Amino acid sequence: MSKRKIGDSIQQFGRTLLLPIGVLAPIGMLLGISGALTQDYMVDKVPFLGNDTVNTILVSIKTISNVVFDNIPLLFAMGVAYGMGKKDKGISVFASVAGYLTLIVAMNVWLTVTGTMADPDVMTQQGQIEILGIQTVNISAAGGILTGLIAAWATERFYNLELPAALAFFSGKKSVPIITIGLMAAVGMLLPFIWTYFVGLLTNLSAVFLSVAGPFFTAAGERLFIPFGLHHVWNALFRFTEAGGSYVIEGKTYVGVVPAITEILFNQGPNSEYWSMMPKLSRFMAQQQMLVVLFLFPAIAFAMYKAAYKENKTYVKSMLVTMVLTAFLGNVTEPLEFTFVFLAPLLYVVYACIVGIGAVLLSLAEVSIGYIRGTIFDFTIFGLLYENSRWIFLVLIGLGLAVVTYFIFYWAIIRFDIKTPGREKLQNVDNTLLKEKRYDEIADKVVEALGGKENILNVDNCITRLRIDLKEVRDVNKDVLNSTGCSGFFFPTAKHIHIVYGTQVEFIKNAVDEKV
Repeated sequence: MSKRKIGDSIQQFGRTLLLPIGVLAPIGMLLGISGALTQDYMVDKVPFLGNDTVNTILVSIKTISNVVFDNIPLLFAMGVAYGMGKKDKGISVFASVAGYLTLIVAMNVWLTVTGTMADPDVMTQQGQIEILGIQTVNISAAGGILTGLIAAWATERFYNLELPAALAFFSGKKSVPIITIGLMAAVGMLLPFIWTYFVGLLTNLSAVFLSVAGPFFTAAGERLFIPFGLHHVWNALFRFTEAGGSYVIEGKTYVGVVPAITEILFNQGPNSEYWSMMPKLSRFMAQQQMLVVLFLFPAIAFAMYKAAYKENKTYVKSMLVTMVLTAFLGNVTEPLEFTFVFLAPLLYVVYACIVGIGAVLLSLAEVSIGYIRGTIFDFTIFGLLYENSRWIFLVLIGLGLAVVTYFIFYWAIIRFDIKTPGREKLQNVDNTLLKEKRYDEIADKVVEALGGKENILNVDNCITRLRIDLKEVRDVNKDVLNSTGCSGFFFPTAKHIHIVYGTQVEFIKNAVDEKV
């Protein structure tokens, strides 16, 4: 496999993690609200919350929402299978579910055969866990991810498998889940032998993440991986594996940051003895993102506005406000970051370092604001509604770094004449099609700009970008592409283009699919 194909596959894998994480985020908010409003200190402040009916409703929401977090590996299995599959995503997902069930049962058999099945009371201390009523080896989300990859591969490889006439019923797509089950049975019997060594490798990596400088590497690393679409892979490493540490809560071991912080936030609460673990956990989570979207982004946008030419300030103001609000309310950062990452990569590195420094400062101040996303809503729920979150330090540190960021960006833009929004002498930006949601017309222009449907090999998207494989990049008409209302485009590899549209990109992708 060529380096380009490997890189593309890694990027595609990173995008697949968005689906399960996208589910965890809103459900996490529901758990956060119900968890906060059922805490004793909140009932003392707002006696209405102690009403039996109100309390029952909140506890019910919490109980129902918990099912998602109890089955995170299965979500990853389905999400990865869906994202990595190209031919029949439905069969790929079906095979991943069957394969994951086979995996956990096969590891249960391995524990039984080898006589290593732990007593349920101490199983978590021995690296075992109960999933769907089955005691198995605790490989966390990694098991789901591995199953999803195998199911997607089996779909691509055996989708058109032809068998002898006697077995013809099992040919084609029916063979995919059967083959996946067989493969996962083998993996389940072999994986426990090598899992100890893999855990040891991740544990060694955790020494870096869990050090004082750990938040710098995780926060700055996330920003640096964003242009390549690999930040989700980077985040998953310490959020769902031993690289993020293992934590014992009430005798049960939780692997990775997310399972541990979920237990403390939604079950233990701020008055629990385990709340003292929150600063260690939350320093890798939403508060890093809050620093970016609530403080640094307004500073960067203001610097760009001040540096824009006078005649362009009106349209630039509207565009920048939209970009900041998109991040502020929806945690989508690419539109603003892509206005300068490729124009001034060194400035982007400085920006990433500022974020890393801020993350370290939040950690030293023992700020404890969970969860995954960093919007103003998450700040309100996990910062203001929860006691002992020390949210005021996020505000103080964020304001301080915002001032520093503003002056650095303004100086750099002026000093090096960086062509950020508003610094082009001639501006011909028309967002009419996008504003009016004329996706069909946008798709027509995209296809035309990319050299026609015969030049388009594959169309995909992430949260904000169209990602399209091309036969020949010389056929791309940049002027037509700009007329679609995109906020930028670039070529991360030789024959692959990213076109930035923001949160409406999925509708544009669907329209383009219909054209090609």
